Amino acid sequence: MTVPSEHPKESGATGVPRHRVVIVGGGFGGLYAARALRRAPADVTLIDRQNHHLFSPLLYQVATAQLAPGEIAQPLRSLLRNQSNTQVLLGEAVDLDPGTATVRLADGASIPYDSLIVATGTRHSWFGHDDWEPLAPGLKTIDDALAIRRRILLAFERAERETDPDVRKAWMTFVVVGGGPTGVELAGALGEVARDALRHEFRAIDPTMARIFLVEALDRILPTYPADLSRRAAADLASLGATAMTSTRVTAITVDGVDTETGTGPEHLAARTVLWAAGVQVTPFGRAVATALAATTDRAGRIIVGPDLTVPGHPEVTILGDLALTPWQPGRPVPGVAQGAIQGGRYAGGRIVATLDGQTTPPFRFKDLGELATIGRLRAVADFRHFRIRGFPAWVLWLTIHIVWLIGFQNRLLVLVRWAWSFATRGRSNRLITGTPASEEPPS
Repeated sequence: MTVPSEHPKESGATGVPRHRVVIVGGGFGGLYAARALRRAPADVTLIDRQNHHLFSPLLYQVATAQLAPGEIAQPLRSLLRNQSNTQVLLGEAVDLDPGTATVRLADGASIPYDSLIVATGTRHSWFGHDDWEPLAPGLKTIDDALAIRRRILLAFERAERETDPDVRKAWMTFVVVGGGPTGVELAGALGEVARDALRHEFRAIDPTMARIFLVEALDRILPTYPADLSRRAAADLASLGATAMTSTRVTAITVDGVDTETGTGPEHLAARTVLWAAGVQVTPFGRAVATALAATTDRAGRIIVGPDLTVPGHPEVTILGDLALTPWQPGRPVPGVAQGAIQGGRYAGGRIVATLDGQTTPPFRFKDLGELATIGRLRAVADFRHFRIRGFPAWVLWLTIHIVWLIGFQNRLLVLVRWAWSFATRGRSNRLITGTPASEEPPS
């Protein structure tokens, strides 16, 4: 079946069919592409399997009880409510038929397009060890964040009741796999949860004695940052009780902990809470698009696009964000971060508008705005290529940039108040354990 559109099929009295733009994915790339098309003489359909846009750079703060889900997400319909040429559909795209120029949804519906923008991003990869996923969950969605928050808080609850000292120690040991920005920020936030938020709330355990390990296969954490900032981040993590284990490869993950391999030999970390922040692969729909278009991909499945972000041989299909392997510098593609997706989305929407006006556009040029990572209270590192900032100034800059880019005035205000309160009290008020009552769960 074909989903009916709220848009008229023809434009005014001319009887000329309006150009149909379909955007799959409501993340940074998809949302900013839709916004760039707000005045286009086209009917725009945005499809996402979630009804909200997620400000993913702050997702780790939901996972560590700093923020609530609604403070970093906003309904897509609300964000696009004033765009009369744009329709939002809740659905999961599963396949593409370039012959009929349609996107097929999981419920069997087909959505026709004249221009297609695919911005479905990536999901975590466990490097062929899919059995690790339930033992070491990744962080990509609000559901992931809430599940991780539950695991972290339950670990301290289990430790409080445990009488065996070795098992208690395992419950109070946390392993984060992956030393990129997400892993570093997650490990730092875990240190703050243990040392500040929970410090005086237990009687049988001392939360400040929690052990946090950040495991990275390369020789330093934050490998895309300059070496001096990586060293500073490792030192900041150490001050929060988190140990960076570099040049360390994970060989196994079980309910009892993590097996690793280093230059000195194997090591076992007895830990009941393992979190995954390493490796990505494309979404199933991204893979389906690559197959349908016979597109060239890299090992992670990312689609190699041309200078205008379209698939070679298919100028009607644009790939954005993490799903695209976009040329930038020799040997280095555009990084898979929010700024790359935002700039790509704006460019893609603008290119379609220009094409409809009979104009041409120059190739996409990524403007590197730098990288920032926060390592807890008053600690951050920032690399702006020509200069670097660390410590308190970088932390203030990190706060400012994230407030500015957070979508929705209400969200900005709520997050600002939440951060101010947390800074003053060192507390985290979103420490709810939801789902199955802990008393009904079997012991791990």
